Amino acid sequence: MQLAQTATNTIPEGAQVMRITARDGAPLRVAFWPARSEEPLGTICILQGRAEFIEKYCETVEELLARGFAVVTFDWRGQGRSYRALRQAKKGHIGSFRHFHRDMQAIRERVLERLCPRPHFGLAHSMGGAIALDLARRGISPFERMVLSAPMLGLVRLGAPRRTAILTQTLSWMGLGRLWIPGGGATSQSTRPFDCNLLTSDPARYARNADLAAALGDGAIGEPTIGWVAAAFRVMTQLQEPRAALDIRIPTLILAAGADEIVDTRATERFGQGLKGGGVIILPGARHEILMERDAIREQFWAAFDNFIPGTHLREEVQKETGAS
Repeated sequence: MQLAQTATNTIPEGAQVMRITARDGAPLRVAFWPARSEEPLGTICILQGRAEFIEKYCETVEELLARGFAVVTFDWRGQGRSYRALRQAKKGHIGSFRHFHRDMQAIRERVLERLCPRPHFGLAHSMGGAIALDLARRGISPFERMVLSAPMLGLVRLGAPRRTAILTQTLSWMGLGRLWIPGGGATSQSTRPFDCNLLTSDPARYARNADLAAALGDGAIGEPTIGWVAAAFRVMTQLQEPRAALDIRIPTLILAAGADEIVDTRATERFGQGLKGGGVIILPGARHEILMERDAIREQFWAAFDNFIPGTHLREEVQKETGAS
């Protein structure tokens, strides 16, 4: 359950690493950093994307701590050093995104409510963004505001997404959901040659994450299973319903990647039109992993983040509670 450190990735000081257990018995690896400020602005909970892990966000954690927040992040079941449903630890498998709801419930009850100063905010990427939106539309989100990076609302390079959804669902019903997707394997996407990657245009950050994936071993999973894809399509279909965005009452800011070749930025734009307390900002030239991008792109992200979190009225409430002027 400990954190892996490499020469190019230092763990921020003060990390408290723990294992908590979801209600269905699944163990999850969690890291918590107390705020360094005597008057914290609240807590940021980072919800990672598919195939990610705690260590990948150390740079982001350091930046959030410097802003005056406490920080929580964790490995979803099926990746990092959390629970695996399959013996083949490199398989990225989940049968239903409802299992991720159990993970988030455990984080809320065991970490956010026990250890973390309020208000609680969500910072979510890709698959984590889809989960955050799904929780919010169901009215079970623990967050007062959310910032989402390239949320998974649609996938690029699928000529017939509806057909793919039906096919993967059918194969799952036939008992084939635990197989790799066609052509899939155990190689982590973070360890492929930089020139072939769709994640970031920053070679230094890409190399750093490749080193981390190697250090983590089975913690850095490979391609998804058919079952994971079927489950992802079920969630994306629900989020694409006309009322999905309207049902979200939590102020939500989405940062989309203008050069994203993994998730569909057009689907993100359409979704953002229904948000009442936020909206969508597209960052030109950014690839999928905005927080792993070049400094110029990341600076745009942080400018938008700082303008939205914690929000003027929440900042005033925090100052009033702490006696700050």
